[in-house]
Amino acid sequence: MKIGILQTGHLPDALQSEFPDYPTMFQNLLAGQGFEFETYPVLEMVLPGSIHAADGWLITGSRHGAYEDHPWIPPLEQFIRDAHAADIPLVGICFGHQIIAQALGGKVEKYSGGWTVGRQCYHFDGVGDVFVNAWHQDQVTERPDGAEVIATGPHSPNAGLLYGRHAFTLQPHPEFEAPYVEGLLDKRAPGVVPADLIEAARTQLDETVDRPVTAEMIARFFKERRHV
Repeated sequence: MKIGILQTGHLPDALQSEFPDYPTMFQNLLAGQGFEFETYPVLEMVLPGSIHAADGWLITGSRHGAYEDHPWIPPLEQFIRDAHAADIPLVGICFGHQIIAQALGGKVEKYSGGWTVGRQCYHFDGVGDVFVNAWHQDQVTERPDGAEVIATGPHSPNAGLLYGRHAFTLQPHPEFEAPYVEGLLDKRAPGVVPADLIEAARTQLDETVDRPVTAEMIARFFKERRHV
């Protein structure tokens, strides 16, 4: 099964020499699931020639907001609507979660309560509590018609959404491992994220996150159109 990765962001400049870029993180997360991958750097205006160029599509995270004025966002939204209408499976993570919701009629905003960073506990329907790393301030504040909440988290009532058989999206980052989160805390967070949240996230760096659980959810959705 071929998965097209729609890349909507790059690592912060200070971390690019230390860590693989987002598409490779997702390939590592989904290794062993029988997928082949092709990446399209959407933020550089490189979109697939057809919604049928892959069997499923995964939209990455980004430092950009879904509501911002960038030339690549409108064509990406149209691609999402076309793939959704054609019943081609979509998975969105963080920005991907937000842009799918926005493209299908939902609303994305900065959360008034500020940032969510580091290891967090999310409750998934049919699964229970799952620990996943997060890094966001924006979130989906209004769901599109037909979007079902399947996961909630701290300050994130729409942390996981399921659009029937069409799309499965998550606000947190299952592809992020502890060393990368530590890099963000060291080189991205100071002066941006409140100091108390930075320190709270540091205390969780050695704790386990449920990467196999979330990887299996994503793989199952692509293969079977369900997350459990």
